[in-house]
Amino acid sequence: MHADEELASIPVPRRLAERRAYARNRLETGFQMWLATGSDGHGAHLIPVACTWDGSALYTATFAKSRTVANVKGHPQARVALGDTADVVMIDTSASLVNVPDVDADIAERYAKVSTDPRAYPEGRFVYLRLRPTRILVWNGLHEFVGRTVMRDGRWLDEPVD
Repeated sequence: MHADEELASIPVPRRLAERRAYARNRLETGFQMWLATGSDGHGAHLIPVACTWDGSALYTATFAKSRTVANVKGHPQARVALGDTADVVMIDTSASLVNVPDVDADIAERYAKVSTDPRAYPEGRFVYLRLRPTRILVWNGLHEFVGRTVMRDGRWLDEPVD
């Protein structure tokens, strides 16, 4: 392959507006994610979970006595990945716990459509996690590393920052 052929085969990176729209679409239409939490001395903990989006936060639920919940209690942050390794939306979040009786009814209903309904179990068995995005990165290859940040400090960007 000649150098000019090699350059012609590199995809054109999406603009910030396209990536921002892609991230919003994934949040609005997706219902599965990878959730990573961590704590001092125990390393990273990664689980696949169902989720729902309310326009400003992702919600998921897990066992109240899980390592994920313990990690969030100690370090109220998490990292979420949507998509696969070839086309990823990576989200850094602040994380908080919401008791099952305290979650908004609309969130509980939407979550129950994509996963086990925590309301069907004895109180205290499950807890919801509210994950508010602070930073969102979108890329689908090395050619998109520049300009991959679409949200910073919890605000959608209009201009590239990286």
